[in-house]
Amino acid sequence: MAGVRLLLLVLALTGAAPAAASASDWQAVEEVRTYTVEGTSGLELYRSIGARGPKLGPVRAIAHTAFKLTWTRKYEKRGAACVIAVNRPKLVITYMLPAVKKTLAEPLKTRWETFLAGVAAHEKVHGDFIRDMVREIEAASVGLTVDDDPDCGKTRRELQTRLGALSQAQRARSREFDRVEMGDGGNVHRLILALVNPE
Repeated sequence: MAGVRLLLLVLALTGAAPAAASASDWQAVEEVRTYTVEGTSGLELYRSIGARGPKLGPVRAIAHTAFKLTWTRKYEKRGAACVIAVNRPKLVITYMLPAVKKTLAEPLKTRWETFLAGVAAHEKVHGDFIRDMVREIEAASVGLTVDDDPDCGKTRRELQTRLGALSQAQRARSREFDRVEMGDGGNVHRLILALVNPE
């Protein structure tokens, strides 16, 4: 436990606030990137993560999920109203995970693989949250109609208001997930302990 407290590491989700989405048949593209860590013990590997992990503000993370969301959007004038007729997303989710520099000896190798699999599974949940947000954006924006809006300015403002709320809700959901997972007895906390303080 003492070794764990030497470092304050967080798993975090970042990404620009999204815009709009459409087309229920869209698929997210997933990418995995790595950064290198090294060590001959669990504690050394964990310290290496603390020194080399992706920097997010004042701390470094064990792992990190980011996304890029772009879209094709079409506004249509229908009489005096403006309607969002097309919102087609292109979503790329990128997972940043640690990778060991050299082959590890047993039993550390197995402990590391268990740790890494657990961290990757944690980040996949963040990816699922992002997908959920895009689907919610789709539901909130496709067919959005504002009357008396011939230049579609009111429609654009209404859309941005809805998207801002959905983005904030997704971030809050991710923060709460991290709080539980990394708190005492949480899944990530247990993964760290099993790596650093084997029985």
